[in-house]
Amino acid sequence: MSLELQDHRRGLLLATFGILVLSVDSLLVRLASSDGWNIVFWRGSLMALSVGVLYCRRRRLATLRGHEGAALLSALLLAAMSTLFVLAVMHTRVANVVVILSTAPLFAALFTRFCLNEAVSARTWMAIAFASLGLLIVFAGSMQSAGMLGNVYALGASAAVGGNLTLLRRFPAMDRLPLIAVGGLVSAVIALPMATPLRLDAGSYLVLAVMGLVQMPLATALINNATRYLPSAEVALFYLVEAILGTLWVWWILGERPPGATVYGGALTLVTLVANAWLGLRARAAASPG
Repeated sequence: MSLELQDHRRGLLLATFGILVLSVDSLLVRLASSDGWNIVFWRGSLMALSVGVLYCRRRRLATLRGHEGAALLSALLLAAMSTLFVLAVMHTRVANVVVILSTAPLFAALFTRFCLNEAVSARTWMAIAFASLGLLIVFAGSMQSAGMLGNVYALGASAAVGGNLTLLRRFPAMDRLPLIAVGGLVSAVIALPMATPLRLDAGSYLVLAVMGLVQMPLATALINNATRYLPSAEVALFYLVEAILGTLWVWWILGERPPGATVYGGALTLVTLVANAWLGLRARAAASPG
């Protein structure tokens, strides 16, 4: 087996397990039963604590030398992603959030084109157009409700995901752990003025502990490290899995059924993204020697 194929499989495994762990994020946010800013504060603080302790034991500061600016930008994008995601879940249906978040591959493609100056195929531009139509349908279903604000938060989170994955792909040697810790700390600092972190009940603290100490650090580390072996847009495609699983978890356990506009718009978006990924894999296979 060639080294390139081994790296590709390693990236697929990291992204797959990372998204599976991440898929319960929306459910945990709902189960925390607290204000969004409290969730952002505790999740960020506990992520910074758990990942920071682990990183201090590794002591690999050398991997950040020469990449300080990129490392800071990645941490800020992670903080934005985490904050906007929680606020989105608190202001609209989970199905809306995860469908909108599934557009991260398109943002990754756009950032790759305009920030890294890499070409984007006509097929991808067409996918962006159809997926945008799907998002318009999702947004239209929230025009008469307070869910519109949550949709906007989710779109911002999706852009942050695409931007961060593109950045990490640009700097594959940069250690991901300190970025997660700093991102968590930044999100906690942002949330603190609006939070009341010492007024939660015991059940909320338990859920937040699972989320901040285990689930989010593990999922983020796996997904971020997958960018060492796979293109950022390909890693972002795994958010399609979260769009399905995240909706099913909340529907199954909490009975939150997605509205019709989300189902139709989400179906158009997901089919478009899957077709774009499949055509991309066919094109890559046809272009590879042998």
